[in-house]
Amino acid sequence: MAHRTLLCLLLVAVVLAKPADEEKKSRVHSEKLSDEEHFVNDEHNVDYDHEAFLGEDEARTFDQLTPEESKDRLSKIVDKIDLDHDGTVTETELKTWIEYTQKRYITEDVKRQWSANNPENKKTLYWPDYKAMVYGFMDNMDPSELDDDAEGMTYAEMMKRDQRRWEMADKDNDGGLSLEEFTDFLHPEEAEHMQSIVVTETMEDIDKDKDGKISLKEYIGDMYRGGDDEFEPAWVSNERDQFREFRDKDGDGYLDTEEVG
Repeated sequence: MAHRTLLCLLLVAVVLAKPADEEKKSRVHSEKLSDEEHFVNDEHNVDYDHEAFLGEDEARTFDQLTPEESKDRLSKIVDKIDLDHDGTVTETELKTWIEYTQKRYITEDVKRQWSANNPENKKTLYWPDYKAMVYGFMDNMDPSELDDDAEGMTYAEMMKRDQRRWEMADKDNDGGLSLEEFTDFLHPEEAEHMQSIVVTETMEDIDKDKDGKISLKEYIGDMYRGGDDEFEPAWVSNERDQFREFRDKDGDGYLDTEEVG
């Protein structure tokens, strides 16, 4: 745990160094930095910082090292982060590093899924082939099973959503995706021309009553489902403030498509 404490202290030091006006700015949604929850039972989870700082694979490697080995490796990483070699890590340098680890994860994820769904490594992966690899199991399912919800969506709905996203990622409209287009399909939040599909899918996921807008209740309900008798964590209260003060631009109590974007 020694190296995790070092990571946490480094991240906290950078956050505390932020100017006051920077803290007032609304946060921008981006790709998850870690599969870990940032807060667990209202307690800061250092595993989140651990993965965000190192990347998932590197974080697992660190877990196998002794405190002395992890400290030595961490010092070498910090040298890489310190771009101007002045012996300190600024907020900008830390942000650049975390963005680098995130892009590295995306690259590795795309390569892994490209190989799994395109075993012959063809230059172009076509929708029928991808559909067969990912949804081929549906051919052997009982019709009643196809209507079962999986994370709030039926398999048929999931396939329809994927096909819609596939078609948007297909820039040259040839029905297939190159590796670059496949990257946009898997990680649309990273591609400017895919932003509208990210907004559409976000609305579909959070707008439970399908009235075309997201209420505060729906917004909070997407990330926190505590019972009425449970003590609400502080971060939930913070998200309510974020909704009212920054996200709901016109102050009508809802997020419309433009505000979600």
